[in-house]
Amino acid sequence: MTGKKVQYRWVDIERISRHLPAALIMAEDAKYCRHWGVDWSAVGIALNEADRGRKIRGASTIPMQTAKNLFLWPGRSYVRKAIEIPMAYAMSALWPKWRMLEIYMNIVEWGPGIFGAEAAARHHFKKSAARLNPSEAALLAAALPSPYTRRAGRPGPKTRKLARIIRRRMLTAAPWVRCARKSTAALR
Repeated sequence: MTGKKVQYRWVDIERISRHLPAALIMAEDAKYCRHWGVDWSAVGIALNEADRGRKIRGASTIPMQTAKNLFLWPGRSYVRKAIEIPMAYAMSALWPKWRMLEIYMNIVEWGPGIFGAEAAARHHFKKSAARLNPSEAALLAAALPSPYTRRAGRPGPKTRKLARIIRRRMLTAAPWVRCARKSTAALR
């Protein structure tokens, strides 16, 4: 144990504002409802950029991040990525999309020792995850994947700018996030 205080409380997807799944999908994995765990076009772009010596960009989908957060170690490596991919496929085959997102929202770290949507909403906005508005959901999504440097509750200019971009994407997100609702689990 590190002695670090941990804030965490699991909440069912029905008790999380509908705005947060939309914000996360638009920020983290826009093709979430259309792939089975891996977005190969994003992986190809990331590999091409790495080959050209550019800064490595993320190509991790929500299932890949969930696999990493549940089962693997932190940090970046091709070895871990090679393990994440089959795990993401397996998890995507076993769990409906809404369940994957529910797990992701409950285990992702939104700041030092702040795990899950409920803890993040209470820490950053002093309210439950069920009461998050679209702007707050966009700020939480903008804080990922750098929750130690980007703070949703006290965002800097870059985080605010990213949240505005996510918020605009959320306005047209309905067809792309339908799979994330528990009531549409049969549509998978």
